[in-house]
Amino acid sequence: MRRLNRKKTLNLMKELDAFPKVPESYVETSASGGTVSLIAFTTIAFLTIMEFTVYRDTWMKYEYEVDKDFTSKLRINIDITVAMRCQYVGADVLDLAETMVASADGLIYEPVIFDLSPQQKEWQRMLQLIQSRLQEEHSLQDVIFKSAFKSASTALPPREDNSLQSPDACRIHGHLYVNKVAGNFHITVGKAIPHPRGHAHLAALVSHESYNFSHRIDHLSFGELIPGIINPLDGTEKIASDHNQMFQYFITVVPTKLHTYKISAETHQFSVTERERVINHAAGSHGVSGIFMKYDISSLMVTVTEEHMPFWQFLVRLCGIIGGIFSTTGILHGFGRFVAEVIFCRFRLGSYRSTSVPLPDGHTSNHLPLITDNSAH
Repeated sequence: MRRLNRKKTLNLMKELDAFPKVPESYVETSASGGTVSLIAFTTIAFLTIMEFTVYRDTWMKYEYEVDKDFTSKLRINIDITVAMRCQYVGADVLDLAETMVASADGLIYEPVIFDLSPQQKEWQRMLQLIQSRLQEEHSLQDVIFKSAFKSASTALPPREDNSLQSPDACRIHGHLYVNKVAGNFHITVGKAIPHPRGHAHLAALVSHESYNFSHRIDHLSFGELIPGIINPLDGTEKIASDHNQMFQYFITVVPTKLHTYKISAETHQFSVTERERVINHAAGSHGVSGIFMKYDISSLMVTVTEEHMPFWQFLVRLCGIIGGIFSTTGILHGFGRFVAEVIFCRFRLGSYRSTSVPLPDGHTSNHLPLITDNSAH
């Protein structure tokens, strides 16, 4: 009884077989079929390698939401060199809440030489080249996000030459913590002093002939400092054409949460618009000479997440490639054989077209001659 049930089960499973086996004696091979098979296997191998490359790659997913964090402080990372002596310039931040953050809270004034060494000029040239490529190819930003902490530091390398020239510039570098509202970071003549209605700078003791706000921005970023990330103003250099010149940078800061397979950090991206003009009160161009960076905080927050193709999706795509190529090549091969048979059939019929056969009475017969076994030999 058990053996009968097993036999019925086996027969049922055979009936459910979706892949019937054809005896080898019924299988006919051909040169065309072998050629098509070789092409199909080569295509499958190539596409499988390409699909595996896609599977190993990752991409960045961008999500947007309202930034609800209003109480935290915003960190500003600064590394700017101004072509004036340190005792002549002062830097500070004044925000919309009339809160003043002095440079003494986190900035260092370092006397340096404004002209770069050959190695530093090469670093600046490469950084400017990367900036130009980023403006043309925005997708390169994803590569920078994924390579953060793995690439070399973007900081200005130290001088490799021992120059005996006396310092003629001031490098202002460090970081400040400000309120998360719009503000104005500026570098102008004289040190900043508190004032009941805001703030002021002691510029009366500095002559106008010594004004020179030619500057180089080696680094400017907001939020957590991440090595390898290139910001829009890194490597910027401006040369003043007049003593009384104002440089303005209008910056829009976007809070950004970065989650990759290498790091997880809270940083900020920003876009910038530049403007510069000469201060001439007689011509109606009013203002104060200096470098002014007016920043505003976006109300939206961007979450950038690095994603990877799931393994099951890779298997589905791989099965689709293999099955699709086999089906497509089979259809094309069958269609090609059909066309070839039609063409060869017509060719054979044309070779047996009607011929004239003379008869004994002088007439001719246009009928096709009969093909016998003897004639075939």
